[in-house]
Amino acid sequence: MFSGIIADIGSIKQASDRDGGLRLEIATSTLDLDDVQPGDSIAVNGVCLTVVKIDGRHFSIDVSRETLNCTGGLDAPGAPVNLEKALRLADRLGGHMVSGHVDGVGEVVAFTDLGESWKLSVRAPQALAKYIAVKGSITINGVSLTVNRVADIESGASEFSVNLIPHTLLMTNLKNLRAGSHVNLEVDMIARYVERMMQAKTEQTGKGQSK
Repeated sequence: MFSGIIADIGSIKQASDRDGGLRLEIATSTLDLDDVQPGDSIAVNGVCLTVVKIDGRHFSIDVSRETLNCTGGLDAPGAPVNLEKALRLADRLGGHMVSGHVDGVGEVVAFTDLGESWKLSVRAPQALAKYIAVKGSITINGVSLTVNRVADIESGASEFSVNLIPHTLLMTNLKNLRAGSHVNLEVDMIARYVERMMQAKTEQTGKGQSK
């Protein structure tokens, strides 16, 4: 489990083929790896991945082909990646509860300088549209953010926008985004549980009426 508060911007130093997937070697600058062991989880661009090796300021992770097919930004050597270690029970939850299980890939529509902040507009796939709400939480490349605006579009997808303050841009790789960039999205898990409960309630009601 993660909070969506990025601890460091790392860099993919090497990507090696491994049984159809990739083994990534990631270099860190400020992320403390002293308490990380093989088997621990680190979120890389919002994707929860398992550490398999640690070597000084570098750690290695294996990424399956399925994960690569469902996410973006994990297969380009030299690319900057947002990093966050898994939460401990005593840690502060500065963002929101993030699982590190990416729900889909969005596309940046616009990245606009507002002076005191930047507005990031993203098109989310149709399957995620119903989970995105104004003032709700969304995770973009592992960063916990608040939705300021959302609009459904003709294709059934949705476009939403978030505001990024200078500190967020400084501490994450979101500053590198441009129109057309692909980003990893994770919706608020509470929305998913609410949907499941409503679905179960509807099914139970339907069964009761059919008797």
